[in-house]
Amino acid sequence: MPSTLPSPARYFPLDKGLYEVAPGLHPLGRDFGNGPLDGQVFQVTRAFPRYRANKLRCREERFGKYVGDRDLAPDVSRAVNRFLVARLVAEHPGLFAIAREGGDAALDGGPFTLACAHTGDRIPFGADFELREGAPEAATFASAFDALCMQFECDLAVVRAEGAGETFRDWLARIHLCAPSHWAAEDKLGLPFTAIHAPIPHIEKVNAAAESLVRAMIHRGPYVRFVWGFATDDRLNHHPEPPPGEDPGAWRGRAFDEGREPSPFLLRVERQVTVGIPEASAALFGIHVSFLEGAAIRANERERALFASALRSLSPASRVYKSIEGSLDRVLAYLEG
Repeated sequence: MPSTLPSPARYFPLDKGLYEVAPGLHPLGRDFGNGPLDGQVFQVTRAFPRYRANKLRCREERFGKYVGDRDLAPDVSRAVNRFLVARLVAEHPGLFAIAREGGDAALDGGPFTLACAHTGDRIPFGADFELREGAPEAATFASAFDALCMQFECDLAVVRAEGAGETFRDWLARIHLCAPSHWAAEDKLGLPFTAIHAPIPHIEKVNAAAESLVRAMIHRGPYVRFVWGFATDDRLNHHPEPPPGEDPGAWRGRAFDEGREPSPFLLRVERQVTVGIPEASAALFGIHVSFLEGAAIRANERERALFASALRSLSPASRVYKSIEGSLDRVLAYLEG
């Protein structure tokens, strides 16, 4: 791993002290105190080995449980992969380099290899931006999209849309999700925005604006937003179906743990980034998971007050959705006691 990688970003997404079900979009690049990381779609920090190891475990368990496609045309796949290569090289020129015979580093114009300094991977691309057939390195990955998603920390989805008004259709067309928050990629593939978000209490107003939100993802932005949840372990993968041999209760990881050190719970934070690929009528949706220890929040007067206020603002349905209904009083007592 290069020694110049930055420390992980830290996000505390409760600046209003209120739980709201709303888009909550900010322009990508807004200053949250993390320097250049706040402007990056694909963060790669000193924590990267942890994210990579989790993705490798998921792949070994059952690839289709975490990765899949649905109704994704070849030209859209090409546009997505091309965007990913270009963005990675632009955001991390010290980590990613395009190599081609003769030293040409142009993105288009025939087969090339993407050299990834922090993993040692060399991803062979054909002119169609898919894995180059016959290249020995291609056997390591299921697809070019899979290979690229193994090079950064966040999970990634591709949203597609077509038509307008009564003929409007949007759907989740591709996903690489190894740090899910109690939902399964297989269950969401092919579904529209409204169906994907239907389980969230009080989502009705957001879903009513689904077409305009999906169009904004594709044609405007890029945007960043944050989602938070309650956790009592810092495991990245919280798929609703535990791997073979795992205890389902322990796997769920949402029971207040008096004996856990340094604190009995964590704040699970998702940094969600949307960036459009309008020429393909598609958008990328990145989900980057991190955790804040309850002890660190309690030690910060401002964060302690905001978090307690947000917890008290949860409706009964939202408490159940976030699986904090049985722990709320103990969390508040820990924060304020």
